[in-house]
Amino acid sequence: MIRTGLKRIYIGLIFLFLYAPIFTLIVLSFNASKTRAKWEGFSFKWYISLFENEAIIQALQNTLMIAFLSALIATVLGTMACISLQSMKRKTRAVLIGITNIPMLNAEIVTGISLMLLFISLGVTFGFTTILLAHITFNIPYVILSVMPRMKQLNPSTYEAALDLGASQLQAFFKVVFPDILPGIISGFFMAFTMSLDDFIITHFTKGPGIDTLSTKIYTEVRKGIKPEMYSLSTIIFVTVLVLMLLVNYTPKKK
Repeated sequence: MIRTGLKRIYIGLIFLFLYAPIFTLIVLSFNASKTRAKWEGFSFKWYISLFENEAIIQALQNTLMIAFLSALIATVLGTMACISLQSMKRKTRAVLIGITNIPMLNAEIVTGISLMLLFISLGVTFGFTTILLAHITFNIPYVILSVMPRMKQLNPSTYEAALDLGASQLQAFFKVVFPDILPGIISGFFMAFTMSLDDFIITHFTKGPGIDTLSTKIYTEVRKGIKPEMYSLSTIIFVTVLVLMLLVNYTPKKK
């Protein structure tokens, strides 16, 4: 009993240190006062002020567009990569999967600088396109990580049976393989979307002048001084990421 109680206290302290600062941020986003030291009542004025800020709204549009497009393209490419990897020999597949995991284990600053140098050497103009390409690059491994376990669970005999019954390879894929790996594809898409949504380091190195995402815009604004609107913006980002992560990890109960 004592050991169980200590474990609960330990876990409780961990969650307290993790989420107390975020909870404080959320509370301050509804404070009518500009100062953090005084509570002047509950108010939505900082959220209203946030959505009246055209620069923030433009950064939000850029963020959502880049996150959606990069997640969509990375999901397609990652799924195709999983199909190709599954058809390879075990040793070759293991080596290539290890290589695809390197971007996830590598420091983001290394990836960001590497992509920046690549774009400079190719003479590519920095802007929306470079950010999108960078996000697709680091999102693909997360998609592969989500889809590959589903591919391993497939029964190849089912696909071969569909071919024997007269289905083309494309028909057999969409009618037999695709429904089985769809949960992994959806999880990969949401994971890629979430990773793109809150990325800062890689975006910072690959963006051009005149374009910002929410993460880079927040960084710029915080350097000038923390405004109450940033509390509201950070709260919205946290809630959005929380909802997406819940969707990624939600598994419907089998009837």
